[in-house]
Amino acid sequence: MNSFVHKQFADILAFYAEAGVDVAVGEEPVDRFAESAAEQASRSARSVQPGRSADSRAAPDGQRPAQPMRPAAPQPGPMASGLHGTPHGAPLPPQVAAQHPDEAVMAARDAARTATSLDELKGLLEAFDGCPLKRTATRLVFADGNPQAKVMFVGEAPGRDEDVQGLPFVGRSGRLLDLMMAAIGLDRTSAYIANVIPWRPPGNRTPTPQETAICLPFIKRQVELANPDILVCMGGPAAQSLLGITDGITKARGRVMPYETGSRTIKAIATFHPAYLLRTPLGKRLAWRDLLAIEALLKGEG
Repeated sequence: MNSFVHKQFADILAFYAEAGVDVAVGEEPVDRFAESAAEQASRSARSVQPGRSADSRAAPDGQRPAQPMRPAAPQPGPMASGLHGTPHGAPLPPQVAAQHPDEAVMAARDAARTATSLDELKGLLEAFDGCPLKRTATRLVFADGNPQAKVMFVGEAPGRDEDVQGLPFVGRSGRLLDLMMAAIGLDRTSAYIANVIPWRPPGNRTPTPQETAICLPFIKRQVELANPDILVCMGGPAAQSLLGITDGITKARGRVMPYETGSRTIKAIATFHPAYLLRTPLGKRLAWRDLLAIEALLKGEG
């Protein structure tokens, strides 16, 4: 195999890694749409035909209409085990597959409010199956740092490095966040770090509004239980989700806003996400102003 072919393979693998295709999960592709259609047809048939169909019961013996054929579920080949113990190629458990997004949000709210500690909340998230992102992520990315810290940083969602290590902000964005915190005398022993979404979206795509709504009760409860004095929203999506604003990050950044934890009102401020600053270095000047504002709040000057 010559060097040109080697380079082609390397380029393809690099593309797959960037796209999030970084885990081999099976020998054959599985048509999830066909599985879903078969499951829906099966549920519809069961609701109409508990024993025999209505048409079958109404027709005299010997004159029963022919039963329409139902599409058979595709038979998957030998597959690797799923990331969370569910074989890839098997349908999702009924409570996950059939759960309406609104029902998942309600289930998340009910679960989150029962947590009386951060450890309990983490355990509830690990057991929660209402968010489809859990099925494709490698592991839960709950938090890092000191939960007793005065300041809490919250981003949007984990990336590939975070998904592998199970900790937020550990890749290039994490290294920049460490530098940003160090500039105002903070590190991971004096700050608490989390994300709105605790599971990595496939291929680092943007979380859907439904996925964000399902995860929101958990991060809100996490903020309440951590009880920081200052909440720093890293990036527009985190600010919009937690602060309930519609402004983009360029307009929202640097402003001190109130945040209701449920037990008290704390100060919140938004700034650029480190990933944005890596793509747009010119934003670092404004981010520095935001860091100075955070430092002033920590000193009680804001």
